[in-house]
Amino acid sequence: MRTRAAIGLGTILIALAGTLLFGLAVKASCADGLWTDLKQYRLLCYSDVVPLYGTERLQGDRLPFVDDCHANDATNPCDEYPVLTMYTMRLAAWASHSYASFFFWNAVFLSIAAGVTAFLLYRMTGPRALYFALAPTLLLYAFMNWDLIAVAFATAATYWFLRKRDVASGIMLGLGAATKLFPVLLLVPFAAERLRRKDPRGAVNVIAATGVSWLVVDLPFMVTRFHEWFFFFHHNAWRPADWDSLWFIACSPGQTHGCSSSGFVNAFSVLAFVVLAVAAWVAKVARQPDTPRWQLGFPILVAFLLTNKVYSPQYGLWLLPWFALVLPDLRLFVAFEAADVAVFVTRFAFFGHLAGGPNGWTGAFSIGWFQLAVVARALVLVLCVVRFVRREPIGARAPVMVNA
Repeated sequence: MRTRAAIGLGTILIALAGTLLFGLAVKASCADGLWTDLKQYRLLCYSDVVPLYGTERLQGDRLPFVDDCHANDATNPCDEYPVLTMYTMRLAAWASHSYASFFFWNAVFLSIAAGVTAFLLYRMTGPRALYFALAPTLLLYAFMNWDLIAVAFATAATYWFLRKRDVASGIMLGLGAATKLFPVLLLVPFAAERLRRKDPRGAVNVIAATGVSWLVVDLPFMVTRFHEWFFFFHHNAWRPADWDSLWFIACSPGQTHGCSSSGFVNAFSVLAFVVLAVAAWVAKVARQPDTPRWQLGFPILVAFLLTNKVYSPQYGLWLLPWFALVLPDLRLFVAFEAADVAVFVTRFAFFGHLAGGPNGWTGAFSIGWFQLAVVARALVLVLCVVRFVRREPIGARAPVMVNA
């Protein structure tokens, strides 16, 4: 028998629309790309989407990875994103005639991705989808970069996985990895859950479908333009630790010079990620042996964010569905959101000060305030993992029809 949820799908989608509209309003003043007065910092409206219309050479008909972009210097790279992200940009650019129209077309695509995510979360978690739809992180970062598309693929992969549609789940993971690499991290807990259920065929199906779907997208460029296709991996391997990472703070607390050796950070960030992810996995399974292994995607993602040398501002979007799926703890969610907003404000205020902007409210925030906010967010994420390990697994229900 169908039961009417206290909060229906319509309410979820209305909440999502409000969040996205406020987010669009915050970014709109930067959409024209005229940033000579540093308004992207003063008005907190910065978005990667706007400048990449120019730096990725998309004003004409250049095809990413196929046509030369004539931008080989490290300060102005080209084709620096995975294939599906680059071709989302390409599609938006074909419909655009200016920086502003490019931004708004991408906002349409990203809003669709957010809608898909919210709908699938509602099917899996009911009213808990509000953890995604009303998140300040979504308001601030929905239109910062293209991560929402990968988030939609990862959420779709989880949805199909819970319906025991392993091939469909793997396809979604592969397409997500062709958009932003993080969805491939979910392959380990998904396959482990199938093996726990004595279903090796299911594990093979999800792994194979992930690999095949990723290759379908990437292989044509790997074969024909390997150097251009590989630039994404080369660029990320040798880029220095980013401002928002714990590595940057460890290398230069209260300072701006960061880490001197990418090789050292690369090696130890991988080691730290494996150690932290395995520790959380072992602790959870030891405490609650019947924990569905797919739920361990949450601590794996957190471990990656805490140990990686890059924690771009919008990466918090990766975690929002998981608060609805496995950790609907309102206090911890509010703490994470407060810390994420604090990082956003102090980061861009400090960048405005660093860029030599006019004295104003941004001058009140030194790098010390920014790094304090980054550390506070990291501590909250550690608490989230501890809480996840200690609490009884609730997770998502199998997708069912719910009256909206």
